[in-house]
Amino acid sequence: MVKEIKVYQLRTKSKSELMSQLGELKQELQTLRIAQVTGGAPARLAKIGSIRKSIARVLTVTNQITKGKLREKFAGEKFLPIDLREKKTRAIRRRLTKEQAAKKTVKQIKKDAYFPKRVYAVRA
Repeated sequence: MVKEIKVYQLRTKSKSELMSQLGELKQELQTLRIAQVTGGAPARLAKIGSIRKSIARVLTVTNQITKGKLREKFAGEKFLPIDLREKKTRAIRRRLTKEQAAKKTVKQIKKDAYFPKRVYAVRA
C-alpha cells in the first residue's frame, strides 16, 4: 500500500494530515504483525522495517514542526523552556560568561592604574 515516504513530501503536509497518515501506517504495521504471527508471505513481512521507518519519519517531522512553532512563540522571551535551550555540555552551561570572566576587582583596577604596562623601544 505505502511506498517509502520522503521527508520533503511530509514537510508540505499539515499536522492533521500527518497524524492521519501516522494512523494509517500504524494500522498497516498492525496487519503485518498479525501476518507475521499467522505465517504470512516473506515478501509482505519484509515491509515491516520500511513501515517502522516511515512511522519514525512522520513522528520526527511532527516533532520538528511543534518545536519550531514553540521556538517562534518564545523568540523574544527572557527565559526559554528547558527543552528549547542550547544543549552544549554541563560544564559549558555553568561556565562564567565573557563579561563575568573579564571583570576586575577594585584592587586590580588600582594596580593597573598605578603600574601601567611598560613599553620598551627595541632597536632592530
